[in-house]
Amino acid sequence: MTSLPVAPSPAPQPGPSLELRIVQSMAAFDAPAWDGLLALQQRPTPFMRHAYLQALEDSGSATLASGWQPCHLSLWQDDALVGACPMYLKSHSYGEYVFDFAWARAYAEHGLDYFPKAVIAVPFTPVPGSRLLVADDSFRAPLLHAATQFCEQQEISSLHLLFGSGADLQAADDIALMQRENVQFHWRNRDSAPMADAKPYADFDDFLNDLQQEKRKKIRQERRKVQAAGVTFRHATGAQISDADWAFFYQCYERTYLEHGNAPYLTPAFFEAMRTEMAENWLLFIAEREGQPIAASLIAIDAEGTAPRHAYGRYWGAIERVDCLHFEACYYQPIEWCIRHGLQCFEGGAQGEHKMARALMPLRTPSAHWLAHAGFAQAVERYLDRESQGMAEYQRALQDHSPLKSAP
Repeated sequence: MTSLPVAPSPAPQPGPSLELRIVQSMAAFDAPAWDGLLALQQRPTPFMRHAYLQALEDSGSATLASGWQPCHLSLWQDDALVGACPMYLKSHSYGEYVFDFAWARAYAEHGLDYFPKAVIAVPFTPVPGSRLLVADDSFRAPLLHAATQFCEQQEISSLHLLFGSGADLQAADDIALMQRENVQFHWRNRDSAPMADAKPYADFDDFLNDLQQEKRKKIRQERRKVQAAGVTFRHATGAQISDADWAFFYQCYERTYLEHGNAPYLTPAFFEAMRTEMAENWLLFIAEREGQPIAASLIAIDAEGTAPRHAYGRYWGAIERVDCLHFEACYYQPIEWCIRHGLQCFEGGAQGEHKMARALMPLRTPSAHWLAHAGFAQAVERYLDRESQGMAEYQRALQDHSPLKSAP
């Protein structure tokens, strides 16, 4: 563990002096203390739980060997933990979903080292949520400022806060980090719309009735194709997911990656930890034909009592080809489950304009960036100004093609 005093930041300093401690493993944190901070945040997600981040390390999924060197930050005031965040030193830009490959190429073309860089993120998990865990908001900007100080002292090229919450991005703005926007596609239950008389969808047909006729017809046609192929679905949550189901899911997950010429990011040991440590946060759909499993879709869910409660599309795979099976397993079955269980949002993951046809609507997902090299920082800032204008136009164009009868 490394300890460093925290120099004054542009944000107000709260009370006594602060100390930054850097640790090389989530095991160095007290799990209840970490999760206690997480519970205080604006948007806690299952992916920021201590057990999830620890499993990434223990399973070999996010380690130095895979290009994700843990370098986590904790902020202390006297003997009290007042802030923490997961940070990794990266030797590549894969598994982040906020693409900076052009920045790395530009550094290389000028004879400069872009790697290692630092990311405050959940590895392989493009889910928006709180990244800076603090006892109260006054510690958020100091924690992020301390991260930039550490990078500067260690001659690390840059720091990137990915898929942070609104409070996290406000802290980034407070200390003048550059911000960047991307777009994801999320389905929202009707009661999440800004209408006083909105009620949750009663069932899937009620949801379809909010769509334009063409889109409604297309979804029904796609669902009928899967049914006509003799495919049925069953689902299980938590401890109801059997060992055989987990094993079949991994077979499908691994096959999806291998078909694209890549090894899977996550190892069997990671999913074993999810089965034993975080079972309550998982929902599994199994597609079957003639009594045999042919596809699986794994969805993460917020714990009971979380408000608003979200579901998160994560991983899928199939061992047989069936027309429209992907849409049924990854969108329609999860949306139907969310409606039945009163969840407010289903997050469809990174990218994919095709999701709009399934009523997953565009949502801005910002990130924040600090570059040590002043010249490159200025160049990137100019680039981001142009990119932001283009992204705003893109989002407006997407809204113009809303599948809903009346755009939200």
